[in-house]
Amino acid sequence: MPAIYEHRLTVRDEELDEQGHVNNVEYLRWMQAAAERHSAARGWPADRYREHGVAWVVRSHSITYRRPAGRGDVIVVLTWVSDFRRVLSLRKYRIVRASDGSELAVAETDWAFVDRDSGSPRRIPPEVSGAFEVVSPDA
Repeated sequence: MPAIYEHRLTVRDEELDEQGHVNNVEYLRWMQAAAERHSAARGWPADRYREHGVAWVVRSHSITYRRPAGRGDVIVVLTWVSDFRRVLSLRKYRIVRASDGSELAVAETDWAFVDRDSGSPRRIPPEVSGAFEVVSPDA
C-alpha cells in the first residue's frame, strides 16, 4: 500500500458558500475523512483505537488555500504522515482538482495521541507508528 493515501470525493451543493466556492470548513472535513480512511487502510480503524482506549485529537491545523473548488469538481485529498514524536504526529495534505491537477490547498494537522477516558497524552505505541510509513515533509 502506498504511503501517500488518496481520498477522492465530488463537491456537493451543500459544501458551497455564498460565492459558489467550497466553504473553508469543508476542507477540514475532507482532511479528517482522509486521515480516518488512511488510518483504517493501515489497519487502525476507529473501532480499533476505541478497543485500545485511545484516540487522536487535533492539536493544530494549518491550511493555505491556493484556488477555489466548485460544484461537481472531483477532488483528491492526498495525505501522509510526515513525523511521529513521543505523543504527537504530523500529517500533511495536498488537495487537488482531479480534472486539471490544480493545487487547491496544502495543509497539515498536528495530532495528539490521548487516553480516551482521561484525555491525557499517551506515548504512541510501536504498533501504531509502525503501521504508517513516514514520508518526507515535502512529498
